[in-house]
Amino acid sequence: MSKNFELLYQMGKMPDVLQSDAKPALEVVPAADLSKSTPTLEIEGVARTEVTKLVHRLFLTGATDGPRHVVFSGTEMGNGCTWMCVRAAEILASQVGNSVCVVDCNLSSPSLHEQFGVENHYGLADALMGDGPIRQFARPLSRQNLWLVSCGATGADTQQLLASGRMRSRIAELRAEFDYVLLDVAPMNTSNHTMTFGSLLDGVVLVIKANTTRRDSAREAVQQLRASNVRVLGVVMNQRTFPIPESIYKRL
Repeated sequence: MSKNFELLYQMGKMPDVLQSDAKPALEVVPAADLSKSTPTLEIEGVARTEVTKLVHRLFLTGATDGPRHVVFSGTEMGNGCTWMCVRAAEILASQVGNSVCVVDCNLSSPSLHEQFGVENHYGLADALMGDGPIRQFARPLSRQNLWLVSCGATGADTQQLLASGRMRSRIAELRAEFDYVLLDVAPMNTSNHTMTFGSLLDGVVLVIKANTTRRDSAREAVQQLRASNVRVLGVVMNQRTFPIPESIYKRL
């Protein structure tokens, strides 16, 4: 049985796919089984192929006004949002020559650095409390065009800085400095940062989990984003189980 995720809608196509009688508008991605430990940036076979499709449909459509600066957020903890954000960034960097920066904005539970197998060192929290250009707080990764701004050293007042004018200034710097920016943000049921950052960037990719996220919760999350005038680029259903072996699914 393969674990999968599915892009339910995207890019301004807004059928209410969260209604009980609606069918997914677009089925996209078989991902890795998140119940197992995932070696750093190892994503092969069907998973790599399908994450590549996701990246192309979100970022590489050819539209001049397509999104380049995007928030990834889950409805609750454990949806696999960070895994998707990291893999999307890595695949995107492999597909373009432009600079790609992935930023850990989940200061209460940072984990982007773990996905890349590096230390949480001198990152976003330090940029919010200190001076210097934003690139000074970004570290290059294995690809020349892929950069990481990790969480950095958090303190008692760090969370408040995420809603400050200082944060808005740093986001403006990120947009100006890097061609593509992907923000990994705390789940919507723990903070309002998804709405805050989503209004400053090109939109939000919302991650929900099959057989775990309640339909009403997912619908409410989308409604909250729309009410805040935040563009919903896609809703991704993670760990959807297809009742066929992966070896057969790959041939479909």
